[in-house]
Amino acid sequence: MPRVSQDHLDARRRQILDGSRVCFARYGYEGATVRRLEEATGLSRGAIFHHFRDKESLFLALAEDDAVRMADVVAEQGLVQVMRDLLAGNSEHPADWLGTRLEVSRRLRTDPEFRGRWAERSQQLTEATRDRLEWQRKAGNLRDDVDVSVLTAFLELVLEGLVSHLAMGLPGDDLGPVLDLVEETVRRHRPGARS
Repeated sequence: MPRVSQDHLDARRRQILDGSRVCFARYGYEGATVRRLEEATGLSRGAIFHHFRDKESLFLALAEDDAVRMADVVAEQGLVQVMRDLLAGNSEHPADWLGTRLEVSRRLRTDPEFRGRWAERSQQLTEATRDRLEWQRKAGNLRDDVDVSVLTAFLELVLEGLVSHLAMGLPGDDLGPVLDLVEETVRRHRPGARS
């Protein structure tokens, strides 16, 4: 029996994640049936579940993949940049990412087991945000009258509010100045600088 290369396995896994992202965004978790997952990925159930134990493992892997991508942006440019990318549609899968994010939020409210499994994964984004803010503080760019943990919670709350705003179908094209205000809120105000 021929051996399959790691590159081939990685490409197949990526194909499954990309196709299932579209499926979960369009139909939600419950509506993403095995048949729909097969259609979205172009693969059989055997191929899909060779890589992922079950539908929940697939969904968690997808949500984790999105969280890793977000954490990478946060580490380099900050959480507000994640929000700007979402508004501008600059992320690789902006609409599908939003659908996945909304489904994660819904399941966190309704599924205690999922909440427990997701908690360890969501911590990555919080840590990336906190690390970025600590770095900004050491560089003298971050206000020093508010604890970094409070600023982290503030930015995460703004992100959740933005996701909710977009989920309601409200326009996001005029929110750039709002994100400017959010950024300005966490910056250090230097004496003599314009306010």
